[in-house]
Amino acid sequence: MADENTQWLQPVTLAGEHVRLEPLDQAHVPALIAAASDGELWRLWCAHVPSPQTIATWVATACADRDAGLALPFVVRDGNGEVVGCTRYCHADAGNRRLEIGYTWYAARVQRSGLNTQAKWLLLRHAFESLHSIAVEFRTHWLNHRSRAAIARLGAKQDGVLRNHRIMPDGSYRDTVVFSIIASEWPGVDRHLRFLIERGGRS
Repeated sequence: MADENTQWLQPVTLAGEHVRLEPLDQAHVPALIAAASDGELWRLWCAHVPSPQTIATWVATACADRDAGLALPFVVRDGNGEVVGCTRYCHADAGNRRLEIGYTWYAARVQRSGLNTQAKWLLLRHAFESLHSIAVEFRTHWLNHRSRAAIARLGAKQDGVLRNHRIMPDGSYRDTVVFSIIASEWPGVDRHLRFLIERGGRS
């Protein structure tokens, strides 16, 4: 399965007018520390964003998952070329052509902007049109209402809730809300997202 996933998830750069997604590597660590420090994102209780002290290990783990064929992590640059965060294909299943988009976080200055909409559109387009995925998942904390609303605005539908799904760093239990977009829905979602992007809309 690892070899099959590795062949399926080849490193790629995805670029749009307002955002660029590049394969993540250790050289990005200093810029990611600066991005995470904008808003002290690691203090968010309902999301897991690495701190300046843990970000190098976080990147190393992401790259190890990439090498094992489990994920494809990206660093996110804004229209000026500045690193503003990360995102990732994860939980890849090449045999069933399914994957998840997750581990997404952005510097406070670009949150709730059109950048996220275009980044998600690039990832979804590559997943459905190049990787021929049959479904793309999104997952978030039950109590992260902003994230849940943003995922729904992309056009994803809620599949269900995995209760006591994960143990959080503080020891609390996370109920995980699962959303997905399936291949037959992609043409409509594509039109919806391109319309939002053209209007500078936010997801």
